[in-house]
Amino acid sequence: MSQQETIVMSVGGSLIVPDAIDTHFLSSLKDLIETETANGRRFIIIAGGGKTARRYQDAAAEVAPMENEDLDWLGLHATRLNGHLLLTIFRNLAHRVMVTNPDDVLDMPKDAQLIIAAGYRPGASTDLRAIQIAERVGAKKVINLSNIDYVYTADPKTNPDAEKIEDITWEEFRKLIPKEWGPGLNSPFDPVAAKEAQAKDIEVASLNGTKLISLKNYLDGKTFTGTRIHN
Repeated sequence: MSQQETIVMSVGGSLIVPDAIDTHFLSSLKDLIETETANGRRFIIIAGGGKTARRYQDAAAEVAPMENEDLDWLGLHATRLNGHLLLTIFRNLAHRVMVTNPDDVLDMPKDAQLIIAAGYRPGASTDLRAIQIAERVGAKKVINLSNIDYVYTADPKTNPDAEKIEDITWEEFRKLIPKEWGPGLNSPFDPVAAKEAQAKDIEVASLNGTKLISLKNYLDGKTFTGTRIHN
Protein backbone atom coordinates (compact mmCIF):
# COMPACT_ATOMS: atom_id res chain seq x y z
CA MET A 1 0.00 0.00 0.00
CA SER A 2 1.36 3.40 -0.89
CA GLN A 3 1.96 5.88 1.92
CA GLN A 4 -0.69 8.30 0.57
CA GLU A 5 -3.42 5.70 0.27
CA THR A 6 -6.54 6.14 2.35
CA ILE A 7 -7.22 2.95 4.27
CA VAL A 8 -10.88 2.24 5.00
CA MET A 9 -11.33 0.01 8.01
CA SER A 10 -14.48 -1.42 9.55
CA VAL A 11 -14.02 -2.18 13.26
CA GLY A 12 -16.58 -4.68 14.49
CA GLY A 13 -18.62 -3.93 17.57
CA SER A 14 -17.51 -7.40 18.78
CA LEU A 15 -14.06 -5.87 19.28
CA ILE A 16 -15.11 -2.57 20.85
CA VAL A 17 -17.75 -4.11 23.15
CA PRO A 18 -17.38 -7.93 23.20
CA ASP A 19 -19.27 -7.85 26.51
CA ALA A 20 -17.95 -4.93 28.49
CA ILE A 21 -15.99 -2.24 26.62
CA ASP A 22 -12.56 -3.68 25.76
CA THR A 23 -10.09 -1.01 26.81
CA HIS A 24 -7.13 -3.30 26.07
CA PHE A 25 -8.20 -3.56 22.42
CA LEU A 26 -8.89 0.18 22.20
CA SER A 27 -5.43 0.99 23.62
CA SER A 28 -3.74 -1.36 21.13
CA LEU A 29 -5.74 0.09 18.22
CA LYS A 30 -4.88 3.63 19.33
CA ASP A 31 -1.15 2.84 19.45
CA LEU A 32 -1.22 1.24 16.00
CA ILE A 33 -3.21 4.04 14.33
CA GLU A 34 -1.05 6.75 15.91
CA THR A 35 2.11 5.00 14.66
CA GLU A 36 0.72 4.42 11.15
CA THR A 37 -0.57 8.00 10.72
CA ALA A 38 2.80 9.33 11.92
CA ASN A 39 4.28 7.29 9.04
CA GLY A 40 2.02 9.03 6.52
CA ARG A 41 -0.98 6.75 6.29
CA ARG A 42 -4.55 8.05 6.38
CA PHE A 43 -7.45 6.08 7.86
CA ILE A 44 -11.23 6.15 7.77
CA ILE A 45 -12.56 3.91 10.55
CA ILE A 46 -16.21 2.91 10.68
CA ALA A 47 -17.53 1.47 13.96
CA GLY A 48 -19.92 -1.46 14.26
CA GLY A 49 -22.65 -1.86 16.88
CA GLY A 50 -21.86 -5.30 18.29
CA LYS A 51 -23.32 -6.51 21.57
CA THR A 52 -24.61 -3.05 22.49
CA ALA A 53 -26.86 -3.14 19.42
CA ARG A 54 -28.06 -6.68 20.13
CA ARG A 55 -28.83 -5.97 23.78
CA TYR A 56 -31.06 -3.05 22.86
CA GLN A 57 -32.68 -4.96 19.99
CA ASP A 58 -33.34 -8.05 22.14
CA ALA A 59 -34.72 -6.00 25.03
CA ALA A 60 -37.08 -4.03 22.79
CA ALA A 61 -38.31 -7.19 21.06
CA GLU A 62 -39.03 -8.79 24.44
CA VAL A 63 -41.31 -5.93 25.46
CA ALA A 64 -43.13 -5.14 22.21
CA PRO A 65 -43.46 -6.35 18.60
CA MET A 66 -40.64 -4.84 16.55
CA GLU A 67 -40.44 -3.69 12.95
CA ASN A 68 -37.10 -4.17 11.21
CA GLU A 69 -36.76 -0.42 10.92
CA ASP A 70 -36.98 -0.03 14.71
CA LEU A 71 -34.34 -2.70 15.23
CA ASP A 72 -32.17 -1.03 12.61
CA TRP A 73 -32.33 2.35 14.34
CA LEU A 74 -31.25 0.80 17.65
CA GLY A 75 -28.31 -0.81 15.84
CA LEU A 76 -27.45 2.47 14.13
CA HIS A 77 -27.35 4.36 17.40
CA ALA A 78 -25.09 1.67 18.87
CA THR A 79 -22.64 2.20 15.98
CA ARG A 80 -22.77 5.95 16.62
CA LEU A 81 -22.12 5.48 20.34
CA ASN A 82 -19.14 3.23 19.54
CA GLY A 83 -18.02 5.72 16.88
CA HIS A 84 -18.18 8.53 19.40
CA LEU A 85 -16.09 6.45 21.78
CA LEU A 86 -13.43 6.19 19.04
CA LEU A 87 -13.75 9.91 18.31
CA THR A 88 -13.10 10.60 21.98
CA ILE A 89 -10.05 8.38 22.39
CA PHE A 90 -8.59 9.77 19.16
CA ARG A 91 -9.41 13.38 20.15
CA ASN A 92 -5.93 14.65 19.21
CA LEU A 93 -5.85 12.93 15.84
CA ALA A 94 -9.35 12.45 14.42
CA HIS A 95 -11.36 15.04 12.51
CA ARG A 96 -13.95 16.30 15.00
CA VAL A 97 -17.06 15.48 12.94
CA MET A 98 -18.21 11.86 12.68
CA VAL A 99 -19.35 10.75 9.23
CA THR A 100 -22.70 8.95 9.03
CA ASN A 101 -23.78 9.66 5.42
CA PRO A 102 -21.08 8.12 3.16
CA ASP A 103 -21.40 11.11 0.78
CA ASP A 104 -20.18 13.43 3.54
CA VAL A 105 -16.75 11.82 3.48
CA LEU A 106 -16.06 13.90 0.36
CA ASP A 107 -16.46 17.08 2.43
CA MET A 108 -13.88 16.02 5.00
CA PRO A 109 -10.54 17.89 4.99
CA LYS A 110 -7.99 16.10 2.79
CA ASP A 111 -5.34 16.59 5.46
CA ALA A 112 -7.39 14.82 8.17
CA GLN A 113 -5.29 11.77 8.99
CA LEU A 114 -8.15 9.97 10.71
CA ILE A 115 -11.88 10.14 10.08
CA ILE A 116 -14.40 8.23 12.21
CA ALA A 117 -17.66 6.99 10.67
CA ALA A 118 -20.76 5.12 11.86
CA GLY A 119 -24.11 3.81 10.61
CA TYR A 120 -26.27 6.00 8.39
CA ARG A 121 -29.90 4.89 7.98
CA PRO A 122 -31.98 1.69 8.12
CA GLY A 123 -31.64 -1.06 5.53
CA ALA A 124 -27.90 -1.68 5.58
CA SER A 125 -25.01 -2.54 7.84
CA THR A 126 -21.75 -0.70 8.46
CA ASP A 127 -20.13 -3.22 6.05
CA LEU A 128 -22.03 -1.55 3.20
CA ARG A 129 -21.14 1.91 4.47
CA ALA A 130 -17.45 0.91 4.52
CA ILE A 131 -17.66 -0.19 0.86
CA GLN A 132 -19.54 3.00 -0.11
CA ILE A 133 -16.97 5.19 1.68
CA ALA A 134 -14.13 3.31 -0.05
CA GLU A 135 -15.77 3.92 -3.42
CA ARG A 136 -16.20 7.65 -2.66
CA VAL A 137 -12.52 8.12 -1.74
CA GLY A 138 -11.17 5.80 -4.45
CA ALA A 139 -9.87 3.14 -2.05
CA LYS A 140 -9.56 -0.32 -3.60
CA LYS A 141 -9.18 -2.18 -0.31
CA VAL A 142 -11.30 -2.36 2.83
CA ILE A 143 -10.12 -3.97 6.05
CA ASN A 144 -12.82 -5.73 8.04
CA LEU A 145 -11.72 -6.28 11.66
CA SER A 146 -13.72 -8.84 13.64
CA ASN A 147 -12.97 -11.33 16.41
CA ILE A 148 -12.14 -14.33 14.19
CA ASP A 149 -8.94 -15.24 12.32
CA TYR A 150 -10.62 -16.29 9.09
CA VAL A 151 -13.91 -16.38 7.25
CA TYR A 152 -15.17 -20.00 7.20
CA THR A 153 -17.29 -22.01 4.78
CA ALA A 154 -19.91 -22.30 7.56
CA ASP A 155 -20.25 -21.21 11.18
CA PRO A 156 -17.44 -23.09 12.99
CA LYS A 157 -19.35 -22.77 16.29
CA THR A 158 -22.20 -24.93 14.99
CA ASN A 159 -20.61 -26.87 12.11
CA PRO A 160 -17.54 -29.02 12.85
CA ASP A 161 -16.95 -29.40 9.08
CA ALA A 162 -16.52 -25.64 8.58
CA GLU A 163 -13.26 -24.92 6.77
CA LYS A 164 -11.21 -21.75 6.98
CA ILE A 165 -10.85 -19.67 3.82
CA GLU A 166 -7.62 -17.78 3.09
CA ASP A 167 -8.40 -16.53 -0.40
CA ILE A 168 -11.73 -16.48 -2.25
CA THR A 169 -13.46 -14.63 -5.09
CA TRP A 170 -16.56 -12.53 -4.44
CA GLU A 171 -18.54 -14.86 -6.69
CA GLU A 172 -17.66 -17.91 -4.59
CA PHE A 173 -17.98 -16.04 -1.29
CA ARG A 174 -21.47 -14.81 -2.12
CA LYS A 175 -22.64 -18.43 -2.53
CA LEU A 176 -21.70 -19.05 1.13
CA ILE A 177 -23.68 -16.21 2.71
CA PRO A 178 -27.41 -15.32 2.87
CA LYS A 179 -28.88 -13.45 -0.08
CA GLU A 180 -30.65 -10.81 2.01
CA TRP A 181 -29.59 -8.55 4.82
CA GLY A 182 -31.57 -8.05 8.05
CA PRO A 183 -30.90 -6.36 11.40
CA GLY A 184 -28.62 -8.47 13.59
CA LEU A 185 -27.72 -10.82 10.71
CA ASN A 186 -24.77 -13.00 11.69
CA SER A 187 -22.75 -13.21 8.47
CA PRO A 188 -19.00 -12.64 8.00
CA PHE A 189 -19.88 -9.86 5.56
CA ASP A 190 -23.18 -8.20 4.72
CA PRO A 191 -24.64 -9.71 1.47
CA VAL A 192 -25.54 -6.26 0.08
CA ALA A 193 -22.01 -5.03 0.81
CA ALA A 194 -20.53 -8.14 -0.82
CA LYS A 195 -22.55 -7.51 -3.99
CA GLU A 196 -21.44 -3.88 -4.05
CA ALA A 197 -17.78 -4.75 -3.42
CA GLN A 198 -17.86 -7.21 -6.31
CA ALA A 199 -19.43 -4.61 -8.61
CA LYS A 200 -16.92 -1.91 -7.62
CA ASP A 201 -13.91 -4.28 -7.64
CA ILE A 202 -13.02 -3.60 -4.01
CA GLU A 203 -10.94 -6.13 -2.10
CA VAL A 204 -11.86 -6.93 1.51
CA ALA A 205 -9.39 -8.37 3.98
CA SER A 206 -11.11 -9.98 6.96
CA LEU A 207 -8.72 -9.95 9.92
CA ASN A 208 -8.80 -10.67 13.64
CA GLY A 209 -8.64 -7.34 15.42
CA THR A 210 -7.49 -8.97 18.65
CA LYS A 211 -4.26 -9.84 16.82
CA LEU A 212 -3.21 -6.49 15.40
CA ILE A 213 0.03 -7.96 14.02
CA SER A 214 -2.17 -9.39 11.22
CA LEU A 215 -3.37 -5.86 10.42
CA LYS A 216 0.20 -4.51 10.49
CA ASN A 217 1.37 -7.30 8.16
CA TYR A 218 -1.51 -6.66 5.75
CA LEU A 219 -0.78 -2.91 5.67
CA ASP A 220 2.88 -3.63 4.96
CA GLY A 221 2.10 -6.11 2.17
CA LYS A 222 3.47 -9.06 4.15
CA THR A 223 1.96 -12.50 4.67
CA PHE A 224 -0.94 -12.13 7.09
CA THR A 225 -3.41 -14.31 8.97
CA GLY A 226 -6.87 -13.66 7.55
CA THR A 227 -9.13 -13.97 4.52
CA ARG A 228 -8.75 -12.02 1.29
CA ILE A 229 -11.95 -11.62 -0.77
CA HIS A 230 -11.61 -10.14 -4.26
CA ASN A 231 -12.70 -10.44 -7.90
